[in-house]
Amino acid sequence: MSDEKFNVKSLVTCTAPVNIAVIKYWGKRNEGLILPINSSLSVTLHQDQLKTTTTVASSRHFKEDRIWLNGKEDNINHPRLQSCLREIRRLARKRSSDGGNTSEKLNLSHKVHICSINNFPTAAGLASSAAGYACLVYTLARLYGVEGELSEVARQGSGSACRSMYGGFVQWIMGDKPDGKDSIAEQIQPETHWPELRVLILVVSAERKPVGSTAGMQTSVQTSPLLKYRAESVVPERMKEMIAAIRRRDFETFGELTMKDSNQFHATCLDTYPPIFYLNDVSKRIISLVHRYNTYYGRTRLAYTFDAGPNAVVYTLEEHVDEFVELIKQYFPPETNGEQFLKGLAVSPVSVTEELKSAIGMESCPRGISYIINTKAGPGPRVVEDTSLHLLGSDGLPKHLKQSA
Repeated sequence: MSDEKFNVKSLVTCTAPVNIAVIKYWGKRNEGLILPINSSLSVTLHQDQLKTTTTVASSRHFKEDRIWLNGKEDNINHPRLQSCLREIRRLARKRSSDGGNTSEKLNLSHKVHICSINNFPTAAGLASSAAGYACLVYTLARLYGVEGELSEVARQGSGSACRSMYGGFVQWIMGDKPDGKDSIAEQIQPETHWPELRVLILVVSAERKPVGSTAGMQTSVQTSPLLKYRAESVVPERMKEMIAAIRRRDFETFGELTMKDSNQFHATCLDTYPPIFYLNDVSKRIISLVHRYNTYYGRTRLAYTFDAGPNAVVYTLEEHVDEFVELIKQYFPPETNGEQFLKGLAVSPVSVTEELKSAIGMESCPRGISYIINTKAGPGPRVVEDTSLHLLGSDGLPKHLKQSA
């Protein structure tokens, strides 16, 4: 097998983005199909800062399907992974039988090798599964020549992955059909719609979550009356308000809704029995800092949101980024103020007035934040044209593997 050189059509590499929800998805009405109990809305982040890269190769020489994640071979038989593989292959067979050119492009009986890497911490509350499954589905679809609605397939890997199939501002429509055919993602506005919007990810902890999202959701659905109320009585109207705020680029409304929805999501986690705690003391300090900052200026300039983890995501406008980062350095002094602490888009040093410091009046929390990623809204999945960036070599094996300890 090592002598085989692939035809370029049988090896494809793509990238896909992370998305951060401003109206949260939490709870499923169907576990198998991953159908949510409420609609949700997110901002797709720019791939210059956060992305998953996936290479998929197909060959008659491969004995079985295999997958490598972040340098280590993983279990290809994971049910959700199998759902995505099975569905894309089904669509490819259908395209072939309908007279499409899939068969001349690829033999559908051939096995695949999949290699995927993230340029950010996996499973640390940074939506790694969303980017990962979106990238897998998009890359497989390119390999097999499958076109059309792919968010429904990505959803079967990880619910929020359907939103990473598009750039900009994206809603996941919950749908009501039992088969989930109407539970799909839809772009509200492209990434170019609100160029001043900035997204700062404050990485509090890069550790794996103590309670995974899947297990947490199941327990919440079973035990939290607040979750049911949220899904039925709060989210539908909030979705309409959020879409309208985004369309008119109204940051004050966007920010207030974002914070209220994050707070309510974590309230449902607390209402779950036994309760689930994703926020830690540093997370709560960031919440306090944001509210004190907004109070000082008499308007919503910053808006936090937290997914199922302690890391904060703060939305703001470009003009406020420098001052906010300076405050983070002030109240969460890092071990280093160099490149290791600030990643992504450039930030300029500014001075913070004594009046503002006095108004915030918090004690410092040294090394509470590991680093900051400064980014913005970005596009959906892309094909990587540069063949030197393929993650699999000509033998169908990863070019870079982590050595086992």
